[in-house]
Amino acid sequence: MTAQVSLFARFFVGCFVFVLSWQVPARAQGPAPESAPPLFPGGALISYSSTFLTRGLPNGPAGAIPPTARPTFSHAGAFNFTWGFHPDFDVTLIVPVVTNHFDQNAAGTVAKGTGLGDALLTLKYRFYRRDSERGTTQASVTVGPKLPTARTNLTDSVGRRLPASLQPGSGSTDLFVAANWTYTGLFNLRRLVADEDFHILWNTNGTQATRLGNDVESRFWLSYRPYESKNVAREWFIGPELTWLHSSDDRISGIPQNGSGGHVLLAGVTTFFGLRPGMHAWVGMDWAVAHSTSPNFMPIRRHISFGITQQFRLHL
Repeated sequence: MTAQVSLFARFFVGCFVFVLSWQVPARAQGPAPESAPPLFPGGALISYSSTFLTRGLPNGPAGAIPPTARPTFSHAGAFNFTWGFHPDFDVTLIVPVVTNHFDQNAAGTVAKGTGLGDALLTLKYRFYRRDSERGTTQASVTVGPKLPTARTNLTDSVGRRLPASLQPGSGSTDLFVAANWTYTGLFNLRRLVADEDFHILWNTNGTQATRLGNDVESRFWLSYRPYESKNVAREWFIGPELTWLHSSDDRISGIPQNGSGGHVLLAGVTTFFGLRPGMHAWVGMDWAVAHSTSPNFMPIRRHISFGITQQFRLHL
């Protein structure tokens, strides 16, 4: 066992040093460190997360906004309410407030605006759980609509309506589907957790006859708990993560906008810690290590997030 722990320690430290050597911080953490388990029955949580995202510029003339442009800088403040009504089910409502900027190097800020984002309503079902001396393995699926609750009428400084891809919302009703897997006790170490979050957002036609490209994300987080109190009221998770993102091409009036989609691979670190019983916070950052090179694609370059969650009991 000692040799196994020593091997793991070298592996974990190696991953951590590798990530830091790339200077790549982590992907946005959710309201709980493990993504597969639903909230306990009769329990509820409210959380707030603040996410900052920067993208590279597309090729094109200064001052012109491409019809498929994404924000070069955006901030989303998301409010999350989750209620666990069954040992294997919970329901979540997420409402964001979005601020988008589109900047160009020479011309400065071309467009910016803030508005309510599209709300997401989901149902999670845990279909698998297995407990052992090693730990617990869990798997779940989540499904729900993204609703067109956001503003779609932001304009630039001269009053021209911004493209659909720069609006806080898409103006469409879309489908969100996720699969999550959590494996505690990796390598027979109770405090080592492997967590996978794979989700897809299927977009439909929305504002300005635009159908934004479908988004696919796969996030793997390997976390270790250096500290855990006896009553588990206080604990600390930290570890590297790897995220793959894919966006398909946008369509405007049914015409594919070739090269507007692409792939991004990000790496980083996330840390998650308990402040007191029922309250915990997280901080994460990640940077792109590889991406597609289409002239119309605006890859994510850096992603920083932090948040806080408060759990409580809600019996209905």
